[in-house]
Amino acid sequence: MPRPTGHRPPPRLADPPGTPARRAALRLLDAVLRRGLAIEQALDASTQGLAPPDRGLAHAISAEVLRRLTDLDDLIDSATRNRLPDDAKARFVLRIALVQALRLGTPPHAAISTALPLVDGGPRKLVHGVFGTLMRQNAVLTDPPALPSEVYARIAANWGERVADAACAAIAAPPPLDLTLRGGASAEGESLLPGHVRVAAGTSIVEHEGFAEGDWWVQDIAASLPARLIGRGSGRALDLCAAPGGKTLQLAAAGWDVTAVDASESRLARLRENLERTGLSAKVVTADLLKWEPGFEADAVLLDAPCSATGIFRRHPDVLHRVRPRLIAEMAELQSQLLPRAARWVRPGGLMVYATCSLEPEEGEQQIERFLTEHSGFAIDPVLPDELPDGVTAHPRGWLRTLPGMLTEQGGMDGFFMVRLMRVAA
Repeated sequence: MPRPTGHRPPPRLADPPGTPARRAALRLLDAVLRRGLAIEQALDASTQGLAPPDRGLAHAISAEVLRRLTDLDDLIDSATRNRLPDDAKARFVLRIALVQALRLGTPPHAAISTALPLVDGGPRKLVHGVFGTLMRQNAVLTDPPALPSEVYARIAANWGERVADAACAAIAAPPPLDLTLRGGASAEGESLLPGHVRVAAGTSIVEHEGFAEGDWWVQDIAASLPARLIGRGSGRALDLCAAPGGKTLQLAAAGWDVTAVDASESRLARLRENLERTGLSAKVVTADLLKWEPGFEADAVLLDAPCSATGIFRRHPDVLHRVRPRLIAEMAELQSQLLPRAARWVRPGGLMVYATCSLEPEEGEQQIERFLTEHSGFAIDPVLPDELPDGVTAHPRGWLRTLPGMLTEQGGMDGFFMVRLMRVAA
């Protein structure tokens, strides 16, 4: 007896070229917005199997969505009768399609044709209709972008509305790239400090002159300042929480005998690669700083402590959407444990620099105020004007706080807190 054929669904049409990169962008956004992962943490798994250009496109799309998320969602909400849930796939797909058409120069027909397959049997008509409505209305994304309301409020409460407005302007586009030069090396670009060069955003790192020769490494100018505060030396230096290693390279290039410690073996792999590329040397240790002991007192200790990373939102816009007060409190608690522990490893007369790439006073000023109250054997060694780029000044207490709005005409800088301490008693 012949088998009944029944109704067979039509064969699925092949995805348009470019769709795999958009699928990867969707996975990246899901990892950040629903699972709370850092975009760099999710990048490898989300882009597995993609060629480098498609991997780069997926990262660019997802990062631009995160820069413009508040404004994208406002556009979507203006064109829907019933508000889509924040985690609805249709909303994610519309964000991807709209940011390409409105910010990345993708023709609207290509933006929607590569986005619709991502709905996977969902409300394609809704996505197509909302996108089409907004295109017919000549929708635009405003400049500067809006920060998430809670982020704007937190920055304004800590540093004032002018700084919060500067943060909005800072997320409008990827920032320029800063290169720290190995001693005696040079590179094309604008120099804001000796041993520093700034090049345009989008510069190909591996193709830029001097990369293969190890003449420089990528490091935001703010991130280069903590090691600059230690300066040159020939003694023993500890670089704690060292990965990915820019500060280790600086200390090694400045003549120090460096021991670099980090808990992440995968992140230390990048440090080892850069040591090999630059020809610099350091002892690299994988260890938990809450358990590890160096077995010696160091002449200089650099503690670039784990933190919320809210100061590096220009390059990592995911922090705008995944960092909550609870994480800030957890990081501050960890710092309060690491700081006195690191202080034990400084010899009398030696230096310790504490730094965080955070905009939160709980992870900077408040940590040091508490530490100095409890550790009378340490005193602030004030940051000097000639150690800083023109236009950046230290706090009257002697520490340094970099904020959105600094060096704006030159392309800005990341948000950091750092302080140089001297052990003045045994």
